[in-house]
Amino acid sequence: MTALASGTYQVEVRGPGVATTHMVDVPEGLADELGWGQAAEAELVRASFAFLLQREPPSSILRSFRLDVIERYFPEFPAELRRRR
Repeated sequence: MTALASGTYQVEVRGPGVATTHMVDVPEGLADELGWGQAAEAELVRASFAFLLQREPPSSILRSFRLDVIERYFPEFPAELRRRR
């Protein structure tokens, strides 16, 4: 994972026979809202990808998205990420 700018990350997922790249924006205030704090934003992105990879293959994860869109597909996302902190 590479931080590109404040709140923007490039995430590479590699697995057997697959490599995907994703651009992720963390909306201002989301890290605090989920109990991670702004300083832990990169860890929040990592935990979010762990959450996603438990539910779908890397090729199904959107190539570019805002982190808060995950809740639209997986309503349990906010509660789960609060527990992971």
